[in-house]
Amino acid sequence: MNRSDNDSWDLTSSVGATATVVAAQRAIASRGPHPLITDPYAEPLVRAVGGDVVATMLDGEDGRDGVAALSRKQLSEAMAVRTRFFDGLFTSATDAGVRQAVILASGLDTRGYRLPWPPGTVVYEIDQPTVIEFKTTTLAGLGAQPTATHRAIAIDLRDDWSKALVDNGLDPGKPTAWIAEGLLIYLPPEAQDQLFDNITRLSAPGSYIATEYIPDAAAFSEDRSRGVTDGFRRFGFDGELSQLVYHGRRSSVIEYLTACGWDVSAQSLEEGYAANGFELPGDEMFAAFADARIVSAVLAGRSSPATLI
Repeated sequence: MNRSDNDSWDLTSSVGATATVVAAQRAIASRGPHPLITDPYAEPLVRAVGGDVVATMLDGEDGRDGVAALSRKQLSEAMAVRTRFFDGLFTSATDAGVRQAVILASGLDTRGYRLPWPPGTVVYEIDQPTVIEFKTTTLAGLGAQPTATHRAIAIDLRDDWSKALVDNGLDPGKPTAWIAEGLLIYLPPEAQDQLFDNITRLSAPGSYIATEYIPDAAAFSEDRSRGVTDGFRRFGFDGELSQLVYHGRRSSVIEYLTACGWDVSAQSLEEGYAANGFELPGDEMFAAFADARIVSAVLAGRSSPATLI
């Protein structure tokens, strides 16, 4: 089903299911004697969500039909690159003295529980009420304790989330570290601009942000995203990627943030992989996103961001 302005979801449907798939990837990347990343809560969270997709990704073979494309190695490496990049944004920010962090559309993100936050840090995370309730309840049942002052805000990004942040203690007069991970493609083009306008309005000089940018929206057309869709279908995920995202021309993230006063740095996926000692796969699935960039920025008033990975 195509997206609509008033649609809703949980962790097993629509874009909510993608949060579960991403967490399953983090669980896979966290396995073994020498894991690529460490997220001890990813696997118990996705098992609590349940369903065939979770079981197949975590316990099955490399795809239903034995085809090697989108193997667990590829899933692990892709998630390691992504996770280390966004973790690195928070590390760079807190090393610079930032003590407010915001995770937008947090899904099953557990950075508020697994990262070594400096004393005095407040971590805010925003997502739909059903997602927030499920995650906080499940983590509490696991005995997980936040590693910072943790404030989960149950609100849809289509509502007045910026007011909710301030009402819950965010101080716009102090620098903030923001991540919008795997989010922009699920927003209408005009909502993407509004998101960055609100972030900038709430950010003091020295604030940090990390996100992704895919210049060519055609990457999510039915034809070009088929490799991604088919790859995940081997693990039982039956969603159609082209129906989950909003199409249409949208602003360049790099240019828009620059115009808002941010000092922007961007890396290609190939550069991101190389920085982690990996080689970007050359198959159809990854080729659809050859122009994608991982983006970090610091609001004017501090030096340009260092390489985060």
